[in-house]
Amino acid sequence: MTTILHIDSSILGDYSVSRALTADIVARQQAVHPGANVTRRDLVADAAMHLSGVHLAVFQGGAVDSAELGQDLATGGAYIDDLFAADIIVIGAPMYNFSVPSQLKGWIDRVSVAGRTFKYGPNGPEGLVTGKKVFVASTRGGVHSAGSPSAAMDHQESYLLSALAFIGMKDVTVIRAEGLALGEEPKAAAIARAKAQVLALAA
Repeated sequence: MTTILHIDSSILGDYSVSRALTADIVARQQAVHPGANVTRRDLVADAAMHLSGVHLAVFQGGAVDSAELGQDLATGGAYIDDLFAADIIVIGAPMYNFSVPSQLKGWIDRVSVAGRTFKYGPNGPEGLVTGKKVFVASTRGGVHSAGSPSAAMDHQESYLLSALAFIGMKDVTVIRAEGLALGEEPKAAAIARAKAQVLALAA
């Protein structure tokens, strides 16, 4: 049975375009894969701690000195288990200050673990989270796609795609809605284009 991992990172709640698009993508994938199981991770409502020195100390054999840290380590481990269990991964990734939200960066830090999701070999790093299909709902207030005057300011999609590829996830489809802050008409048009892309997804 197909398992879908649904990840949201926008702080805007019901006003979030990326959350609306991830919901549409998940619904579309459920239509394509009837009976699929969905695992939901809302990185705003239920976030793990950001990576810190106490985490690294435990990773290197130190003691877990609080129940809070123990629970957080379990959450970070569950994030990794989510990835390996999923066949399809849907990630909501709005652009905040030219990059991804800190909540999503925190998730990336917790799933990028040497020996678990990647390893170093004679030919360099090798991603271990393979065989996954990833859909990214990318939203932006401005226009930063290739060919635009501000394309060089995109450290959102470029970073996320690099981070996913590093741990082995290279089959990524980006559904993009940009120019959302340029007025109601451009916003509506961008959302309509993104929704049309979602409806056209076969798998």
